[in-house]
Amino acid sequence: MLNQLRKSTGFVTGIVLGVTLAIGHSVYALKDDQQIPFEDLQAFTEVFSKVKSDYVESVNDKKLIEDAIRGMLSGLDPHSSYLNTSEFSELKIGTTGQFGGLGIEVGMENGFVKVISPIDDTPASRAGIQASDLIIRLDDKPVKGMSLNDAVKIMRGKPSTDIVLTVVREGEAKPLVFTITREIIRVKSVKNRMLEPGFGYVRITNFQSRTSSDLLKAISDLQKDQTLEGLVLDLRNNPGGVLNGAIEVSDAFINDGLIVYTEGRVNDSSHSYNATPGDSLNGAPLVILINGGSASASEIVAGAMQDHKRAIIVGTKSFGKGSVQTIQELHNGSAVKLTTARYFTPKGRSIQALGIEPDIKLSTLKISANAQKARKGFSENDLDGHLSNPNGDSKNGTDESTAKSVNQDDNLAETDFQLFEALNLLKGLRIMSQLQAG
Repeated sequence: MLNQLRKSTGFVTGIVLGVTLAIGHSVYALKDDQQIPFEDLQAFTEVFSKVKSDYVESVNDKKLIEDAIRGMLSGLDPHSSYLNTSEFSELKIGTTGQFGGLGIEVGMENGFVKVISPIDDTPASRAGIQASDLIIRLDDKPVKGMSLNDAVKIMRGKPSTDIVLTVVREGEAKPLVFTITREIIRVKSVKNRMLEPGFGYVRITNFQSRTSSDLLKAISDLQKDQTLEGLVLDLRNNPGGVLNGAIEVSDAFINDGLIVYTEGRVNDSSHSYNATPGDSLNGAPLVILINGGSASASEIVAGAMQDHKRAIIVGTKSFGKGSVQTIQELHNGSAVKLTTARYFTPKGRSIQALGIEPDIKLSTLKISANAQKARKGFSENDLDGHLSNPNGDSKNGTDESTAKSVNQDDNLAETDFQLFEALNLLKGLRIMSQLQAG
């Protein structure tokens, strides 16, 4: 029977890929106590033979083998996959911070492409694509049944060309349609600005190999002319990236102790990573913003800061990608992306499928114009003919610098309520610190 199968397919030896046939036994021996039942491998070769002989169209042998490998890996979890030579090259380009496409990090859910996060200042972000959107059509092609690699390949077409994304979004009665123009995506990993005197803001869009050095430079720039009394670190819609980037960013704020550890089945997949002395903020308060688009490396940072009580985590629960993928190059230039371990926070919490729960839950809100007017309030100063203050009367009862700060707060509350509340939290921490010192 075995000889007949070899003759009918011509590929049994190639299929088993180094598996040794144990003559006279009912298994193919692999290593240690791992074994493949002969009957299962026999079924595979029989299916291969049937497709070759009976399928309505002739199918290339290489395609059949590649599709079988893809199916084997995609059946494990949403993040394991096979990368042919061109896909492997694209992956390597993506980690450098410059690549072509729409600017979204995606995964698979129930056969559809799920948006983990749009990347800042990219076509997808500007078009209004949001974290947790389900993409159901790419142009006129249904996504159902498509592999993630095939979907990404379609979205990554040539710059200056359009693609139509049909999206299902929670809370929307019908699918949304977006026409997006592809472009070269140049991701700036770190951005920074002052929110108010003494209070800085740093946003990390994704984790690259240079992210930690960019972060330290950003903090140094904020500290040039003034002492930082508090910092907001924005990790919202940050889909992750390079593990070392997350470890080094965490290390920038923690003096010692465990940052993260991984556990897998083999020794090479189990590691622990510890902080080195030094805090770039010199102990100043830190607030970290997260949401459902914060994944993987972002969750490592948030989890470490939370366990060490180094930062207050604000926002909504993170995505929950707590697994480690290892890229293993194969002899023909292709690669396997295989989930090999799970991440754990310093206190032993697994991020996988649970995410990081914020210390202060705060949803994204839009403040209406009427609410903005109500926030500004009404006082004696607004009444016609009010008595003047003997120490001096002014139109709004505040000096110019205070008025400017109030206007900035109103604008921030209108455009980014979560950030507005994070800033208020930092101010509260400063006041508490001053009271304790006094």
